[in-house]
Amino acid sequence: MIQAFKRVFQLPELKHKILFTLGMLAVFRIGRFIPVPGINGEVALHYFRHAAGGGQNLFQMVDIFSGGAFSQMTVFALGVVPYISASIILQLLVALIPSLQREIKENPDYGRKKITKLTRLGAMILAFIQASLFAKYALQMNLSHPGIVSPDLLGVTLFGCPWLFYLIVIVTMTTGTVFLMWVGEQITDRGIGNGMSLIIGIGILSQLPSTMGLIIQQLNLDSPEPGQLNFFSLVILFSLFVLISAGTIFILQGQRRIPLQYARRMSGMREVQPTGSSYIPLKVNYAGVIPVIFASSLLMFPATLAQFLGYGNWFGKVASYFVPGTLTYLVSFVMLIIFFTYFWTATQFRPDQIASDMKKGGAFIPGVKQGKQTQEFLEKSMSTITLVGSVLLAGIAVLPSIVGRLMNVSSSISYFFGGTTLLILVGVVLDTMKQIESHLLMKRYDGFMKRGRVR
Repeated sequence: MIQAFKRVFQLPELKHKILFTLGMLAVFRIGRFIPVPGINGEVALHYFRHAAGGGQNLFQMVDIFSGGAFSQMTVFALGVVPYISASIILQLLVALIPSLQREIKENPDYGRKKITKLTRLGAMILAFIQASLFAKYALQMNLSHPGIVSPDLLGVTLFGCPWLFYLIVIVTMTTGTVFLMWVGEQITDRGIGNGMSLIIGIGILSQLPSTMGLIIQQLNLDSPEPGQLNFFSLVILFSLFVLISAGTIFILQGQRRIPLQYARRMSGMREVQPTGSSYIPLKVNYAGVIPVIFASSLLMFPATLAQFLGYGNWFGKVASYFVPGTLTYLVSFVMLIIFFTYFWTATQFRPDQIASDMKKGGAFIPGVKQGKQTQEFLEKSMSTITLVGSVLLAGIAVLPSIVGRLMNVSSSISYFFGGTTLLILVGVVLDTMKQIESHLLMKRYDGFMKRGRVR
């Protein structure tokens, strides 16, 4: 392992990319400690811990995605959730609007730039809306827990509304989201790995010390009295951690290999056997952990609005069924993961292009004719594989929540050691390692891992 890290830093280009990525992630972590002007982060954190009460609370999941910035009301409180929500909306619009599909196919570069521009604009709009609701909710919290908001800001009013407080919160949090968008894009373009996924992954990983402290506290080792968490529950959680990590790697790395054969061709007076890969690797889960991120973000958005606006109206009553831990939430979460797995695969996997390239290269699948039949065979095969992959992915995502609820384990612990957060974290690590290894293999090194090379 030491030699592998030495090989990584022997390449100047790869070394620069890794250091640049670490530097940008450090900027993200520093911003997590900068509070919004006029807000006392310590009092806000105490309120959120009291509001969670050891049960499954929506704000715990939002706080995990933001790396703890949400509970302390810092400039990065919204994280990259608005950007992810905007990406979901744009992906759906592209699938539903034929003109956008045609524009992307005719001019892919221009189409990608247009989608990126619209995604940024949508993220700014969503961040503005969420920041406005956040400011309103902060005022409600200040009524029950005075000291969260500075009295100096509340004293500047217009028609009874503390407009200066709203202005500072909205501008600061929206700017923080836009800055995180820029950081993520810079990491993707100039660093290593996917920027947005790394930001979410580092935010999740930053919760490890507090989670370990909570486990030690609930074990109650300093007292002869039994704690809320016993060693048997800890063994079950650790077993889940290992099982989900192994299952995630299996799902993300697993593939079905479709065998290929090549037609012989004559070149002058000699018969030539074309060379190339002898199989087509179809991933068990082509979409990776993107369906989990999309499903979590989509369920968080209406529930967050209801939590801000209150559950007294019709929207709040409907959203109350989708609070984390409820049966409706788990069923919806599973269905959305399956849907987004199929949706992402359908938009990214191009069997028509693969069939066309195979025909040009003289390759064919044994027993299947070239052209239309090859395309239909690939579509059917990928559809079957995607069904298995999506069901396994959804099962891994909801298993810890069910087990934690049955064992009466704190949701803060069950969230971290399994399900959504662990799936995202393992997926981000695998994707980053794969990119590092590809750089090493391009320079004719053995790769990052000596055995079990990431494919």
